Amino acid sequence: MNTPLHTDAPAIEARGLVKHFGSTKAVDGVDLVVPAGSVYGVLGPNGAGKTTTVQMLATLLKPDAGTAKIFGYDVTGDSVAVRSMVGVTGQYASVDEDLSATENLIVFARLLGKTRRDARIRSAELLEEFGLAEAAKRPLKQFSGGMRRRLDLAASLIATPPLLFLDEPTTGLDPRTRSQMWDTIRRLVAGGSTVLLTTQYLDEADQLADRIAVIDHGRVIADGTADELKNSVGSSTLQITPADKSKASEAAAVIERILSEPTALSAEAGRITAPMLRPDLLPDILIALREQGIEIEGMNVQKPSLDEVFLTITGKPAAETTPEENAA
Repeated sequence: MNTPLHTDAPAIEARGLVKHFGSTKAVDGVDLVVPAGSVYGVLGPNGAGKTTTVQMLATLLKPDAGTAKIFGYDVTGDSVAVRSMVGVTGQYASVDEDLSATENLIVFARLLGKTRRDARIRSAELLEEFGLAEAAKRPLKQFSGGMRRRLDLAASLIATPPLLFLDEPTTGLDPRTRSQMWDTIRRLVAGGSTVLLTTQYLDEADQLADRIAVIDHGRVIADGTADELKNSVGSSTLQITPADKSKASEAAAVIERILSEPTALSAEAGRITAPMLRPDLLPDILIALREQGIEIEGMNVQKPSLDEVFLTITGKPAAETTPEENAA
């Protein structure tokens, strides 16, 4: 089924989504607007409601309240149309270990209505795309975790959906395979796809997402670009280390005078740290230090990290979360 896209509509528009599991409200009024052709990251602690939100948007669960549209099609009233436009990749590979990679993809392709010939052609294309061509005939029981995850993503792309839900797609992968997955996601978006990505890895959201929503206790508690979220929890920080450590106190006085802000001095390292509320004053600092005959060994300006954003907004560090979510 080739459902026409409403090109003037957002890829995702959700208003007040609610989902209960018994007495537990897993999702409590989630609002999301995801522009077409972007990567939208969803962060949140374990059990925050990320996976349940994705399942409702993908028509796998029916919302108890609220509305959601995919390219203008309602997830409840137009569920058949919505399913034709989305691909879903979960946290665990949804493939059959007793079949080879090629056989798995052919099964998925046939279930999606492709002819036997087209299924074989598409399977070969995807195996090549994901670096699995040499292992195409091997049984999946011989695959590593990273290879299985890549095959799972390949299966979700058989129909080349305009919207792809990636629910923690790189959980448990080694750094090299994670990087390969990131490159694949970037290629998908460059080709016109839209991606909604849930992740526990803050660097992943920072690297990939055009916008990020932070979900906690079933609600969106923050939304914005990575820079907007970082700026919301504090200013950038300036760190300067004089080449001559004995001049650190003198340099600190110069920096305080120009910034009109107190500095912190690490006596052992000779490093000066100050809040950088006005980045435009950095040239003035460098000129003043040079005029005082103070040479600089090192300098950097650091924005708050997404880890700091996560801790400030949710009250817990991301390191405390785990890849496995509960029912939410």
